Amino acid sequence: MIDYEKSLNSGQLEAVTCTQGPVLVIAGAGSGKTRTIVYRLAYLVEQGIVPEHILLLTFTRKAANQMLFRAGHLLGQELGSVSGGTFHGFSYLMLRKFANVLGFNNGFQIMDSGDCEEIIKGIRNELKLGKGDRSFPRNRTILSLMSKARNKEVSLENLVERDAFHLRTYLEDFERIEQAYVIEKQRLGLVDYDDLLFFLERLLSGHREVLEFARAVYKYVMVDEYQDTNLVQARLARLIASEEGNIMVVGDDAQSIYGFRGADVGNILDFPNLYPRTRVIRLEQNYRSTQPILHLTNDILSHMDQKFDKKLFSDRTQGLKPELIRPVSDMSQARTMLVKIEELSRKYPLHEIAVLFRAGYHSYPLEVELNKASIPYQKFGGIKFSEASHIKDVLSLVRMVGSIPDLLSWKRGLGLLPGVGPKTAERLFRAYESGSHEDLLKFASKNKDFAQLRDLLASLAGQEHEPSRIVASIIEFYRPILEKKHAEDLPKRLSGLDQLEQIVAGYSDLEVFLADMVLENSDPLGTAAREGALVLSTIHSAKGLEWPAVMVIDLVEDRFPSRQAMQDPRDMDEERRLLYVACTRSRDYLGLFVPASVYHRGSGFNQPVLESPFIRELSQDSFQELKENHLGSLKPREEVKAKQWPGRMVEQTANVPASAYCKHKIFGRGKIVMAMPPNKYKVNFPGFGLKVISGDYLEIED
Repeated sequence: MIDYEKSLNSGQLEAVTCTQGPVLVIAGAGSGKTRTIVYRLAYLVEQGIVPEHILLLTFTRKAANQMLFRAGHLLGQELGSVSGGTFHGFSYLMLRKFANVLGFNNGFQIMDSGDCEEIIKGIRNELKLGKGDRSFPRNRTILSLMSKARNKEVSLENLVERDAFHLRTYLEDFERIEQAYVIEKQRLGLVDYDDLLFFLERLLSGHREVLEFARAVYKYVMVDEYQDTNLVQARLARLIASEEGNIMVVGDDAQSIYGFRGADVGNILDFPNLYPRTRVIRLEQNYRSTQPILHLTNDILSHMDQKFDKKLFSDRTQGLKPELIRPVSDMSQARTMLVKIEELSRKYPLHEIAVLFRAGYHSYPLEVELNKASIPYQKFGGIKFSEASHIKDVLSLVRMVGSIPDLLSWKRGLGLLPGVGPKTAERLFRAYESGSHEDLLKFASKNKDFAQLRDLLASLAGQEHEPSRIVASIIEFYRPILEKKHAEDLPKRLSGLDQLEQIVAGYSDLEVFLADMVLENSDPLGTAAREGALVLSTIHSAKGLEWPAVMVIDLVEDRFPSRQAMQDPRDMDEERRLLYVACTRSRDYLGLFVPASVYHRGSGFNQPVLESPFIRELSQDSFQELKENHLGSLKPREEVKAKQWPGRMVEQTANVPASAYCKHKIFGRGKIVMAMPPNKYKVNFPGFGLKVISGDYLEIED
């Protein structure tokens, strides 16, 4: 017999041994959720429950298999007869068993995403939609929109208005494709991934005998990661278990971060209301992080409006306070992080250090700095900056300005133009390489787009020491191409171009810039290199993982939370949960980076930004604060406030006259217009206008 009392803490033991009726286990981050499910499986079998009567629903088949293997190992017997797997996998088995009840007399076939895209392609051709329109969204994008709308159970119109407003001109076409798609699936007897869940709900709701069969077989239902279920998954669990049945769901409302793909945090928050006899059990002992880190994460959770109260605690009471680091800008943030990474690497291997971010493109400046410093890294979620197609497009066009002819760049760059294929591009390159400008002129007279590009390249020739001007001009030429080529995710790609302009601003030599942009971290050890590579990851991709040292970047308004999220209280709640997930990935060290300014493409300069509202909410005792000084090094906040400038000490505004001149690292020399106690100034910078600047970043002239 298993000694459960010795193997589990009090909360885990209660969850394992409570087998009757509805049970909601609120499992805080790092609290041993999987261990609890494994021991409960074993406990049910030891209590004489037939394994065939247990249904374990998870979000990956691998997770279910691992849980069943571990439970079987505890018992000394295999648990293969337990039904364990994903909602979709279980739905498929049930639908196959009762296909004829739903009218699939000859069975049905499940389509993969490629099959679905082929059907959409055929519908578009038949309806003549998007023909000749290069900006018309790709089949994959249309399929994704249809799937998201279905999983969120909203109309396509609602989804496009909310999540893809830039595509609303195509809404009518999307709706025609959606209607035809449903009809075509029915005609061909095909089922897509989303159909599995909704068809099973139709089967159980509309056929009492099937529902009674399911309830008779699956007397004990367990659902993992319940906070990630969508509406139909929650309804399926309730149909099978019934309101009075033996159902245990495990999850953490504070880690519900997949609303963008249909997950509904209301499922876990409303569970006690839907199941009146619910027993709520909290797992609050954390086995991952130090108590100082948990003090900060508890602080984050305290500001949630709708939540299950929980307070994580750890036996690891000692440890460093999380660091709140304030770089001057998002570019200096990358350089500051480089110093911090090198410092941490003296204690931890690189692969035990992670940099987390809200969106994939936020890591681009850091990637450039890592490449320049030859620090290997691996990135999860999003793609590497140099691998993004729109960045490759621009860099190819920029290389065409250089003095060294480059066939690959010409092929990619000219391939962006209508009427220019690979063979034509190579022919034009050979003409340029040999100095045969007559052929170029002849083709330019026939192709106005090529003529425009040729004139642009000619105007930029010989300006290799002005890479910022070259890149800005190329981006201006490329933008209409981008709008047609990537209309479905244009805002994100435009942000990438902003990052590129920001990066090039630090260079005075075009060839050096281009070389830094293409540096890759190749390693002859191949896959073994991952063991010695820094981890870069979106927070969504990092969920469920952990590292000794974690840094979270770009904690400013419009980036974290995103601009769109700031318009909706529900989205703001999810963004706050996203920060909680990021911080709870850390075991020993946590660094939060809050740049004071961010590059804006419209002005061409860095603009001051507000810190994330989630940072403003934190109590001062939950972190230690560091600021970047004018020399680029980090100093504790108290020390920065009273630092000695080359001009004179700046401690408070009363010491500075309202007509003094000052210098700023980014904006240059300016005149103080107004002092704003205790330590801020309104300064007029020629070319930049009035700015409100902290005295920490000003050098006052005597």
